[in-house]
Amino acid sequence: MAAPSALETLIDLAHRETDDAAKHLGAALRAGEEASQKLDLLKQYRDDYNTRCQASLAQGISATHFMNFQAFMQKLDCAIAGQQNVVDDTRHRIADARTAWQRCERKKMSFVTLADRADQAAARHELRREQKQNDEFAARRTLYKPNPS
Repeated sequence: MAAPSALETLIDLAHRETDDAAKHLGAALRAGEEASQKLDLLKQYRDDYNTRCQASLAQGISATHFMNFQAFMQKLDCAIAGQQNVVDDTRHRIADARTAWQRCERKKMSFVTLADRADQAAARHELRREQKQNDEFAARRTLYKPNPS
C-alpha cells in the first residue's frame, strides 16, 4: 500500500478536484436555470403579444399591421426555438458536469477508503506488536522470578 502521506496527498488532490467539479456543476445549474427563465419569458411574451393581436384583430386592423404581426410572431417563434436549443444544451452540460462530479467524488472516496484501511492495518499491527511485547515481558517475568527459598 502507499505510504500514509502519499494517500493524504492523493485525498487532498481528489478533494480539490471534487470541489472544482462541484463549482462547475453549480455554474452549469445556474446557467440552466437562467436559460429556462429566458425561455419562459419569451413564451410568456409571445402569448401576451398574441393575445393583444387577437384583441386588435377583433376590432379590425389593416393588412399591413396583420403582416407585421405575423412577421414578428415568426421572429418570436425562432427566438423561442433558439432558446429551447440553449436550454437543451445546458441540460446536457448539467448532466456532464454531474457525471464528472460523481466520478471525482467516487475517486476521493476510494482514496479515503484506502487510507482508512491503511490506518486500520497500522492499528492492528501496533496492537499485535504491543501484545507480543506484553507476552515477552510476562514470559521473562515468570522465567526470572526469584525462588522464595
